[in-house]
Amino acid sequence: MPISGCIAGRRRHAAAITTAVICSTLFTGPDLAPAAAPSPSVPAPQLDWSPCVQGSRFDCATTKVPLDYRSPGRRTIELAVVKRKATGPGRRIGTLFFNPGGPGGPGTVQMPELYEFFPRQIRERFDIVSWDPRGVGNSTAVNCFDSPEDADAWRSGKPAGFPVGEQQRTTWINAYKDLARRCRQRDPELLRHVSTADTARDLELRQAVGDPQLSYLGISYGSFLGATYANLFPGKVRAMTLDSNIDPPAWTNHASHSAPRLPIFLRMGSDLGAAATLD
Repeated sequence: MPISGCIAGRRRHAAAITTAVICSTLFTGPDLAPAAAPSPSVPAPQLDWSPCVQGSRFDCATTKVPLDYRSPGRRTIELAVVKRKATGPGRRIGTLFFNPGGPGGPGTVQMPELYEFFPRQIRERFDIVSWDPRGVGNSTAVNCFDSPEDADAWRSGKPAGFPVGEQQRTTWINAYKDLARRCRQRDPELLRHVSTADTARDLELRQAVGDPQLSYLGISYGSFLGATYANLFPGKVRAMTLDSNIDPPAWTNHASHSAPRLPIFLRMGSDLGAAATLD
């Protein structure tokens, strides 16, 4: 695409986000998650904001949430959160929660990196908040190795780049089976609760900023996360923009426990779309 086309596309994209979020337009699809099962009451998370580093325009906080929302009185985990205050506080509407995708994109890194790309009207009228989802980054993270040396040894045990030939493919497959075994051994309870449904419930961080309903922007995997929240808590959504959408049935392997689980890009037909574009 020519450079001018990219700029024009970005302007249209920014205008769409501004309209959707400020004007409270809600986009939802068919049910993507089961109805929220009754669960014990969970107190609102607490956020004690302070500058991320001295003189920073961004504020950081760490809060605790239940590992298992069905048993909130048991183990808790930490979520690392970042905020940029609205630049026009007299016109402030509320808080916009942002998930950059992944899954597992560390919002405490990517939101500050992308902040200048948010439309000016959004920056003026919303505090923008993001977080490192459970299991990654500065939140309670899945750690599959005892030491950095163990991690380096695992990386060096398989061919670099893309595996070519049967021998390299076998080495890669065995390496990732070993990785899965290591992760399960270290913290199986945490792994069981690193899920989209659990992360959607973490979005009740909304309560900690005092918003009665959620305003949300989710990109790529963040679109599936937002749709899951909307289906779990349909009465708690104020406005939601879902961009670069993941196909929910493809993401969930069409709810099959027996069909082969191809990589997500093959399940979504990205290979066919790329081939059509190149052709």
